[in-house]
Amino acid sequence: MRRVMYAFTVLSGVGLALSGCGLFSFEEREAWRGQAEQACLAQGLVQPSAYASRMSSINGPGVCGMEQPFRVTALAGGEVELSRTATLACPIIASTEDWLRDIVQPASQLYFGARVVEIRSGDYSCRTRNNQRGARLSEHAFGNAVDVMAFRLSDGRLVTVQGGWNGEAVEREFLREVFVGACRYFTTVLGPGSDRFHYDHFHIDLARHDPAGRIRVCRPTLKFTPRIDPQAVSGPMSTRTFGMGAGPTPPPEPSASVRKGFLSLY
Repeated sequence: MRRVMYAFTVLSGVGLALSGCGLFSFEEREAWRGQAEQACLAQGLVQPSAYASRMSSINGPGVCGMEQPFRVTALAGGEVELSRTATLACPIIASTEDWLRDIVQPASQLYFGARVVEIRSGDYSCRTRNNQRGARLSEHAFGNAVDVMAFRLSDGRLVTVQGGWNGEAVEREFLREVFVGACRYFTTVLGPGSDRFHYDHFHIDLARHDPAGRIRVCRPTLKFTPRIDPQAVSGPMSTRTFGMGAGPTPPPEPSASVRKGFLSLY
């Protein structure tokens, strides 16, 4: 009898441990995620290419994954390489392409007279926000986020977020330009000064912070006047119908409760 009770206790402990790891999750992935992927693909915003190949769906562990992921090695038609191959969903790829075209490349030309040829970035990861135990799942767990650590330019210069944010004046200006510009394309943009986790990179994602997907979180708040106008670069853009990253629009200032709720959770 003692052996039976011991075996039951051990198995129960294992089950609880696995459940805590999210391997036995009975939650369902939010419907808007798949809908956003489908709408993005239906609009042809991302096409399979030598730099973005279609993959099989990723389902699990738990609710992690995406329905129609892409394996991405470069953006902008191959002109901007990724330092590591990334597994991403269609919406974040499309919005990152827009940001690169309308903000990052014009800013790079303006401040350095050179083009960005590589982004040092992160990848898909089924994990909680900031790898904090008990936190909600990160947007990285759904291929809906990109971390940007550095930009390599055509003249060989490497501009890192960690070194340039408070570094040389021209790098400070460039990084603030692309950071503020990102707030027009993504629903979450976090950088140095937002919390203790983002001192060395920009986190950009297309999370839904409210049911309508209208609230945007852009931290820290900067006293900076951008010199790049995306409307002047590419002309008026239609609003995206996949519900996330609705083109270049001035981000509304989030409420204090939203700031507290999202600052350190990515």
